[in-house]
Formats: sequence, C-alpha cells, structure tokens
Amino acid sequence: MRRSFLLPLLASTPAATSSSSASSTSGALGYATRAPILRRSGRRTSLGAYPAIALRKQQQQQQRRWRHHDLDRDVFPEPETGGETPPLTDSCPKLPFRFETGFALFAKRAPRPFPPPFLSPPSGSFSDPLSTHHQSRDKRVFVDGEVIRGWTNGDDAVYASDYFICANDGVGAWSMRPRGHAGLWSRLILHFWVAAMQEDITRPSTNNQHYKPDPVAYLQTAYERTLDATSGPNDCQGTTTASGAQLFYKGDASAAESSVPLLYVTNLGDSQIMVVRPRDQEMIYKSTEQWHWFDCPRQLGTNSPDTPTENAVMDIVELEEGDVVLAMSDGVIDNLWEHEIVENVSKSVRRWERGEGGPADGDRYGGANGGMTFVAEELMNAARTVAVDPFAESPFMEHAIEEGLASEGGKLDDISVVAALCRRNN
Repeated sequence: MRRSFLLPLLASTPAATSSSSASSTSGALGYATRAPILRRSGRRTSLGAYPAIALRKQQQQQQRRWRHHDLDRDVFPEPETGGETPPLTDSCPKLPFRFETGFALFAKRAPRPFPPPFLSPPSGSFSDPLSTHHQSRDKRVFVDGEVIRGWTNGDDAVYASDYFICANDGVGAWSMRPRGHAGLWSRLILHFWVAAMQEDITRPSTNNQHYKPDPVAYLQTAYERTLDATSGPNDCQGTTTASGAQLFYKGDASAAESSVPLLYVTNLGDSQIMVVRPRDQEMIYKSTEQWHWFDCPRQLGTNSPDTPTENAVMDIVELEEGDVVLAMSDGVIDNLWEHEIVENVSKSVRRWERGEGGPADGDRYGGANGGMTFVAEELMNAARTVAVDPFAESPFMEHAIEEGLASEGGKLDDISVVAALCRRNN
C-alpha cells in the first residue's frame, strides 16, 4: 500500500460506511477521526484535461514500449511465486475440505529491513558490535522466539496454507518516518492472526462443545498482540489493512460426502477476498472495501481509531469443490476490473488443464496439483502490466477522477495474490 495513514487526532468526521453480502455480521462503524494526512500515493496525476490522455497515448506508443523495458529490467525487485508460505501446514485437525494454494508477489520497491529484535540478534558481549545484522546467516524474522509466519512483499504480507489464506497491505507512507515499519505491522498482524486461530482450533473441548470459527476475535487478538510487540523499547510505527479467508464446513465431518465447504471471510480496509467459479467463468463473492475517505482505507495500527471488534466485517460464503478463492492486496483491484480478474483466473485454469504453466504433480483438472501458483502468477502479471503503464485506464484512475482528481495510468503499488483451490480432503 502507499498512501494515507492517520496522524494524531484533531477533528471528527463520519466514517465511510461498509457493507457485507450474504450471511454477514459486522461491528458498528461509528465515527472515524479525520486528521492531517500524509499522502504518498503511487497514482500519476496531470494538470491537463482528461481528453489529453488519449492524445498522449496515441503519440507516445514507442516511448511507452521502451519505458516498459526499462522498468522491468532496472527498477523493481524480481517477482516471487510459491505454493505455501512457511510453516507449511496448520496444526489443526483434518477437515473434510482443504485448500491447494499458490501465491505470486511483485514489490514496487525492496522491503524495509525489519529492525531489532525482530531480525538482528542482540550483541553477545561488549566486544561485539551493537548490531550483528550484517553477520547473521539466519535471515528469518522472529517474534517472541518464534519464526514469524507468512511472506513479506514490499509493505504487503501474505499467508497460504491448507485452511487459511490472507493478504495484508501495510501503509507505505510510514516508510518516510524514522520508526515507521508498515511491512512489519502487516506481517505481525498476519502472524498473530494465524496463531490465535490455531490456538482456538487445537484447544480441548467438552463433548457438548464444537469448534466454530471466530476470525474477527482472532484478528482482535492479533491486533492486541501486535500492539504489545511493537511498543516499549521495540517502538515501531505502522498501519495495515487485513483480509483473510478461513475454510471450514457445515454438516457431519464423519460423513464427508454430505458436508459442504464454508468460507469465513474477514475484511478490514481495501484488500479483497474474491471467490471465482472457473467452470462457469463467474464471480461468486467479493468482499467490500472500507474507506475513511478516498485513498485512506480503514487500517489497524498507530494512531488509527479502527479495531477489528468495531470495524471488521465477516461474511460466510458457501463454496463448491473447484472454486478458486483469491486474497489480493489493492495492487490488484486498483489495476484490474472485476470482470478482468474473473476472466484471467478462468482462462489460467483452462490453460493449466491443457498442459500449460509447468509440470503437475498429478491430475490437472480444475487447476489442481500446482495450478494455483500459475493462476496467481498470471493474475499478478496482468495487474503489473497495467500498474507500470502510464497510459493505461485503471479502476484507480476512474475512482480518482470521480473524486475530482486528474489522474492517468495504472496504480504502481505492491501486488500480492494468493490463489486457493477448494478440494475435498481425501
């Protein structure tokens, strides 16, 4: 993420409302405090009139092609892809359904290094340098002696596993502050969210009690633990959106054929969860973005009045086997329209079935056995193409113009995609 974060409170203004679909529960939105804003948006603006965009686009096609070449070669870190984020499995009982996952990442700039004590080990004696970060062979990041779950992408953080996927988007404007670490905040929220979920799943229960997902409560716990971890001597400032999807079921787990997969979607901010049914080329569900005002989403962290209990929205979505669940940062949805995402995912699944996209570990039907990494990569590349194009039309450009701001081209931002295929857990 780029753009606006909340500074110390000066005045009050009604918050933008958010809505949810289908079976939904949400906290009261109440009032958000409007404060001075530091904008660090990646949008390209122009003082010229909007019709001039088409003229410049026609006149500068050759410059555009060379610009693309230079951007890809010289400026940005290499995109990354993968299947699951470490650790590989959740410590929870086997459920009737599971995710097969893949992710793809593009960062607009290299992530800011995490500060001690999250990365650099402390000095062992007075003879050691104050920081041994440059000597450390173990580049993994830790909190409370535990490896931090997930993967960092610029200021974004993603997680992918058998039963939960997540995409958090840290507000990049914090990088302008000495103690600002939006990437750390997005990663810690993710880490503690997964930890709280696993603690609840594995907690012993009585015969009359059955586990029921409560992802908003898990996110609230994660928020409180992140506040503790980044306060005191570890003082680190930042804010992040949060968007996650937990796979569960309804019915009798012992009678797997009669059970139905359920998706518990939790969202705070403007990242997005979307469910696509590739065989019908149809979008089944998407979460609703939450904003205080344009370019300033709801966010968790320093100086923000937002909390999961009060502001997060949870939807329960009934799935079918073969549905693809996407967790995306706004680097995707600011550059691709909804129908483009659905078309891209559906086409990628068909291409995988035809043998494209690399080797498979088994049957390729529906994107199985490796296809989700291909799906995520193709979607990330499509968003990236628009993001680096100064003449493209994009959803972000359209929204900016609606707000009275002259804007053109794609929205250069961190782009994070997690794709998860709903499969029966045989």
